[in-house]
Amino acid sequence: MLSAAQLVFVDLLHARQALRFGDFTLKSGRKSPYFINTGCFSSGGDLGRLGGAYADAIRRHFGDDVQVVFGPAYKGIPLALAAAQAYETLLSRPVGWAYDRKEAKTHGDGGEFVGAPLTTGTRVVVVDDVLTAGTAMRETLAKLRPLGVNVVGAVVAVDRQERGQGSLTALEELRAQEGVAVVPIVTISEAVAHLDAQGSLASGDAERVRVHVAAAKS
Repeated sequence: MLSAAQLVFVDLLHARQALRFGDFTLKSGRKSPYFINTGCFSSGGDLGRLGGAYADAIRRHFGDDVQVVFGPAYKGIPLALAAAQAYETLLSRPVGWAYDRKEAKTHGDGGEFVGAPLTTGTRVVVVDDVLTAGTAMRETLAKLRPLGVNVVGAVVAVDRQERGQGSLTALEELRAQEGVAVVPIVTISEAVAHLDAQGSLASGDAERVRVHVAAAKS
């Protein structure tokens, strides 16, 4: 059963048309019957609800000891801010947030990272929007590991349940190869099941997604 925060998130996906159905070609070149764009969350209220969903996932999967929420530039930056703020509210203690620059700054404060200190042993959770092939997440982990931080896990908005390079889904493959627990706020199957039960989908949308997910697993 989905938590209250997960239900709020799925309803927000639908209300803001951040989850759309049709025939889409993804960046990877794969075809998909749905498309997810968290850039549609463009108001302060949207960001607050989104942060609450990330914070809920962080706490359910990684407990109360996370010290810094990290968001890779650019889409991950507002996600890290919102998630850290909501997680801090849940715990009633300070929680840091940080992000990377696309290019290291050579003047002023300089450096590749901005925000809370990323020192040896710091317990970090990475947040990002959607995991497709996992390439962006691997790049983020490669940047963080030389710092000596303890990446306890990562949270993405939606698990597309797409197959990776082998028989595993991209998310399962990332877990196995990188040794980091990567969890979604919801899977695409969970989101579609909830919206379908509410009668929020057009005829055939839910079935097309179910067929697509089943094909990715076969």
